[in-house]
Amino acid sequence: MTTVQPVGNAAGLRRYWGSDLLSGFLVFLIALPLCLGISLACGYPAIAGIFTAIIGGVLSTFFSNSELTIKGPAAGLIVIAIGCVTDFGFTAGRDPAADFQAYRLALGVGVVAGVIQTLFGVFRAGILGEFFPSAAVHGLLASIGVIIIAKQVPVTLGLGNEGSPLELLAKIPTFVMEMNPEVGLIGIVSLVLLFGFPLLKRVPLLGAIPAPVIVLLFAVPMGMRYGLGSEFLVNVPTNMFGALTFPDFSGVLTATGVQYIVLFSLIGSLESLLSAKAVDEIDPYRRKTNYDGDLLAVGVGNTLAAFVGGLPMISEIVRSKANIDNGAKTRFANMFHGLFLLVFVALAPGLINQIPLAALGAMLVFTGFRLASPKEFAHMYHVGREQLVIFVSTILGVLATDLLSGIAIGILVKALIHVINGAPLGSLFRLRATVEETPTGATVAVQGAAVFSTWIGLKKRLAGLKGRPEVALDLSRTRLVDHTVMDRIADTAKEFEADGSKLVVQGLDEHRPLSGDPAAARVRKSR
Repeated sequence: MTTVQPVGNAAGLRRYWGSDLLSGFLVFLIALPLCLGISLACGYPAIAGIFTAIIGGVLSTFFSNSELTIKGPAAGLIVIAIGCVTDFGFTAGRDPAADFQAYRLALGVGVVAGVIQTLFGVFRAGILGEFFPSAAVHGLLASIGVIIIAKQVPVTLGLGNEGSPLELLAKIPTFVMEMNPEVGLIGIVSLVLLFGFPLLKRVPLLGAIPAPVIVLLFAVPMGMRYGLGSEFLVNVPTNMFGALTFPDFSGVLTATGVQYIVLFSLIGSLESLLSAKAVDEIDPYRRKTNYDGDLLAVGVGNTLAAFVGGLPMISEIVRSKANIDNGAKTRFANMFHGLFLLVFVALAPGLINQIPLAALGAMLVFTGFRLASPKEFAHMYHVGREQLVIFVSTILGVLATDLLSGIAIGILVKALIHVINGAPLGSLFRLRATVEETPTGATVAVQGAAVFSTWIGLKKRLAGLKGRPEVALDLSRTRLVDHTVMDRIADTAKEFEADGSKLVVQGLDEHRPLSGDPAAARVRKSR
């Protein structure tokens, strides 16, 4: 492992600009079609996602120390954004004036949500991401994937997508039978290329080209060959600066406005924190993001993006992973990707307007499949059957109600399972833990249960003891240690090690794991 950690400062820019420029260019190739597709799926103009990626790339580089995350619009927020414009009167093209007004009202909500995210960063609320149980969060993301698939399959086949997600899923066979032949062929070829990309990577020349670019190399000529009408193609203005749109704040204090301010600020922050954590895990230099600073960067970026007509942004995991794979060293790769988008859209809007909507729909179907992959279900089952129950309950809850209600259902199911497994009811609301000094450091002894809802308090106790040679976490007097806590104890142990200290877990010999996974929940054996 390289011992010198590249840093995104002036010296880092001078030293690593070559590798960051190359990675920024390759990420730009991936980001361009995804930004367009996500915008249209949200009911926003196609250019809105480009505004967001430019601002997220250029501005957040100077606010966050997250060296390898790419900031921009994400598929995970499609459900919230389309819900917002729909509740504000979006008609999907039947009434352009109503659609534009719904868009402006959604921008007003976005500005306020961005300000709240900024305050989250200022007041160090990044730790709130630690509260939500892992299975419920994964269930939330998987449910978003299912909704994206339901909404984008008809687009991929050249058809309308009105209806609830469950209705659209049930109608997929009908969509296949009734698809527009030319548009549907473009969409199906795009899907085959995306799902078959692991095989294409074995071909020397194709393996170096990002999958979305390969799709466009086939889809654009096919669209030109079939002479697709403008209703089946992307439409961005020839002058991107003329497309700047300012928000209408008159809907902010309505019931709809308040609901979506909460959704954008909470779900967006949670997704962004999870992505930043995931990128830290695969950073080859093992650098750690300041999550409060990253929330500040996302909040400031969202405030400005919404003020000029952009979508909400987060730290986006797929583009960030591509950034790492392409050899990026510092956060300036994010800036370069935003600058490439700015130059391309400003100089070559005509090329963008040749992209078939079916190809973008296929990319989003593929993204939705990755969020709700069968591997996710298998992973949850491997961690523990009770985790699968929480995961599926969250998915069903979201599909039957909405995002906030769905994740609340997942949390309630988890709490009920904890009580069934012997956790004292009071331990779900209050941490019972004592700290005792020892010759080598300190011991934190937990009583009752160590569960997701009290993890923040436990983490703060442990964080206050960093720097001691050895800190022991004694769980011998707990009846239950849940999966979320087991998983995050492992992360905390790594943090201690990075600080030159050691965290030792004690007292689990009398506990029975609920599966063979190292992070499985532990239940105290009956005596």
